[in-house]
Amino acid sequence: MSAAHPPRRLRIRLLAGALGLLIPTAAIVIATLPSAASTVGTAVAAAAPAPLAAARTMESLGRGVVAVRSSNTGVLVSWRLLGLDPAGVGFNVYRSTGGAAEVRLNAAVLTGGTNFTDTTANLTQTNTYRVRPVLNGAEQAPSGAFTLKANNAVEPVVRVPLRAGGAVKFVWTGDLDGDGEYDYVLDRQTSPQSIEAYRSNGQFLWSVDMGPNSTDQDNIEGGSATIDVGHNDGVTVYDLDSDGRAEVALRIADGVRFGNGTTFGNADDNRQFIAILDGMTGAPRATAAVPTDYLADGPMMARFGVGHLDGVNPSLVAYMKNRIGNGGFNLMFTAWRFTGSAVTMQWKFLRGNQDLPDGHNTRIIDVDGDGRDEIAEIGFVLNGDGRLRYTLGPQGVVHGDRFHIAKIDPNRAGLQGYGVQQDNPSGLREYYYDAGTGQIIWKHIESGVGDVGRGMAGDIDPRTPGYEVWSFSGLYHAATNRLAEPNRTLAPWPQLGLWWDGDTMMELLNAGKIEKWNPAAPTTSGSVPRLVSTWNFGAVTAAQSGPTFSGDILGDWREEVVYTNAAFNELIIFTTNVPSGTRLYTLAHNPAYRNAMTLKGYMQSHHVDYFLGANMTAPPRPNISYTPR
Repeated sequence: MSAAHPPRRLRIRLLAGALGLLIPTAAIVIATLPSAASTVGTAVAAAAPAPLAAARTMESLGRGVVAVRSSNTGVLVSWRLLGLDPAGVGFNVYRSTGGAAEVRLNAAVLTGGTNFTDTTANLTQTNTYRVRPVLNGAEQAPSGAFTLKANNAVEPVVRVPLRAGGAVKFVWTGDLDGDGEYDYVLDRQTSPQSIEAYRSNGQFLWSVDMGPNSTDQDNIEGGSATIDVGHNDGVTVYDLDSDGRAEVALRIADGVRFGNGTTFGNADDNRQFIAILDGMTGAPRATAAVPTDYLADGPMMARFGVGHLDGVNPSLVAYMKNRIGNGGFNLMFTAWRFTGSAVTMQWKFLRGNQDLPDGHNTRIIDVDGDGRDEIAEIGFVLNGDGRLRYTLGPQGVVHGDRFHIAKIDPNRAGLQGYGVQQDNPSGLREYYYDAGTGQIIWKHIESGVGDVGRGMAGDIDPRTPGYEVWSFSGLYHAATNRLAEPNRTLAPWPQLGLWWDGDTMMELLNAGKIEKWNPAAPTTSGSVPRLVSTWNFGAVTAAQSGPTFSGDILGDWREEVVYTNAAFNELIIFTTNVPSGTRLYTLAHNPAYRNAMTLKGYMQSHHVDYFLGANMTAPPRPNISYTPR
């Protein structure tokens, strides 16, 4: 889709075979050997490490209580079930009107879906809601509160004020202040660029000026401090030292002015560094130099994400890329650990001339079920130690725009992947594969060469178990490779998925429209029944007609999408106004899903690591532990 795509060239096939497993000959440097030269991996596939029993550390979230007016007389109150909540926990809902004493709203303890419709509120006054967990008949400590202002509009929206500023492409979320609720970090697409941080209530915290090296905003060969152009970002937010407060990871260069007013200096404008910023102040807590293997070809654009590569502790993962003189691209992955006082490189992976197709997205997910995360590109996967796991290149996969890894087939072991292709000379349009081994299960090949710019995976048809997958070649039941809708013109547009309404089927988010495709009465992609039109509430779309963020950040397990208004001085957060009896722990406590919330690239849907769809079984309890709060 963009000029960032690598040129077609002769591919080096290191090992052909049914699985497409590749001898891991990429250069790897382990951070414990900082003085060693890059070395070549041994000629064997990386062995799977032993199963891991330890729990990964994840955020100690609050209840995320949220309330929106669902009708002229009703308010939907929604809250989180946490990943480690006891199975029998129930809830009571309380309301305070106009500052008066709280009153309990539910007659019996709520043990179903974690939402409640209040039809007795005086909506001409402020109404403040909170919930109290109930365990073995005893109420526990109350949650934080959410206040619905007097005469609030009937809308599925939470509005967060921002300072005046330039256009916003991306928003990240993390608990910057340690109160258990998500705060916001966003970019400003000005020249020079900047990032800003806000508490969940809109209180401004700090700004970082990305400086003179962010004024070149070319999406392929931008400046050394340029962020958030094309499929690159160079920013993410997560609690990297597991102290209960999130940090901001940022790729920087000379001239960046931090939130505390200090300016980063380096004589070489092309040199780049990893900076870990304090989430509350924007001050640098640690910096480290990016490896210089490809410095001769200029600054490297970056994508950042977070995974638990050892199964316990979070690591920052950096995908970095720059252009070679012949039009090709250098690609480097690095992993970093932040201890609270220092950020240290764990390993480095250089693609070199290997047949390792990349795309416009990265996914960080445990593909083999051992508790440790792997790093997936559209055409290859790295183990958490930086060694190559497999490549799809020898099976005919080249560059593509989008791919998904999820529990697509509930009746097949492990996770599955689905990807689409751009300009594949073989005519390959899309493919479905085993995410643990790289074995391709089926392919769709058509005549000619096509640019497949979109591809989706989600359960939108309950008639066959598992997810559907679709691009522009038809809507397929992934497990059977059969068309779910024989008339290919009646498939929905494959942009983004969203869990929004009361069932476990996936809804669709397409160019500001939340839609519900109906397999019993399918319609063309431009006429799918619409649940919400975001522009009716003042929202404007950002990059590629999408939101600035999507993810489960408020209320129960259903997802929010974050836009801005046209003036860029307000976040407009869409959160469901539909009651649901489905009871699931918050998606943000699912390891695969929370990793996905840290990643950008071309905006894609997030997925959990269990099957979430029609006729699903209860998901297993996540193997996590909470950070302190």
